[in-house]
Amino acid sequence: MSARIAIENLSAGYGKTPVLHNVSLSISKGEMVGLLGPNGSGKTTLLMSLSGVRKPLEGSVSLNGTNLLQIPPKKRAAQVASVPQYTGETPDIEALSLVLMGRYPYISALGGYSDHDKKIALSCMQETATYDFAYRSARDLSGGEFQRVLIARALAQQAKTILLDEATSGLDIARTIEIFDLLKQRHNNGTTVVAAIHDINLAALYCTRLVFLKQGHVILDGTVDDVFTDENLTTIYDTPIHTFKHPVTHAPQAFFTPGSAAAFNRHSTGE
Repeated sequence: MSARIAIENLSAGYGKTPVLHNVSLSISKGEMVGLLGPNGSGKTTLLMSLSGVRKPLEGSVSLNGTNLLQIPPKKRAAQVASVPQYTGETPDIEALSLVLMGRYPYISALGGYSDHDKKIALSCMQETATYDFAYRSARDLSGGEFQRVLIARALAQQAKTILLDEATSGLDIARTIEIFDLLKQRHNNGTTVVAAIHDINLAALYCTRLVFLKQGHVILDGTVDDVFTDENLTTIYDTPIHTFKHPVTHAPQAFFTPGSAAAFNRHSTGE
């Protein structure tokens, strides 16, 4: 598969302070990539760079051979959709209107959303179990409900690449599995998915490739079976981690020991 996204020597951050340092990655069409790592490792900054929201301090991001920042915003939105991390801020507009914003790349020169746009938006709300509150204000939704509306908006863009930043962090277990099943279905149909995921076990269950970041650097990059090991996870997260096979899927899963992190860190620092 040819590379859809190419990241070359990327340094990015806030102001002149870099969070990412000299990151190079190539993401092929149709991959489902999980971005993992401790808090502050640079996952959000990387996703913002991939969406064009944050400009590189150094290096570049390209999409199908074209520098991302040289692609007009409307055309870029037709190719890459983003689900940002939920901040607790919600606009006072109907949920359906929010999802319709995902149809922005397809608005005609005359402006306004067509019946076709509305049909697609409602279909995406049906997929994300948000159809029943299409005409409620987003401010009246719970955090998890609002997050699912944002996912519906991204799906409505019909982009071939979807970027997600902890997109299911506010959802219960059942809704989380529903969303990841939906993303996996889209991936199986050719959509490229790049997701920052807090739950490493969830990432191992669904992703085809895992990229681990730590302190702004790519530490590991490979298939789940290759990189999801006791030694690797223990080193990245600074706490003892043991992996075992999932009883149904046989994907590796991580297990933690309560109270072990402090002792591990005292030992590793020689205290």
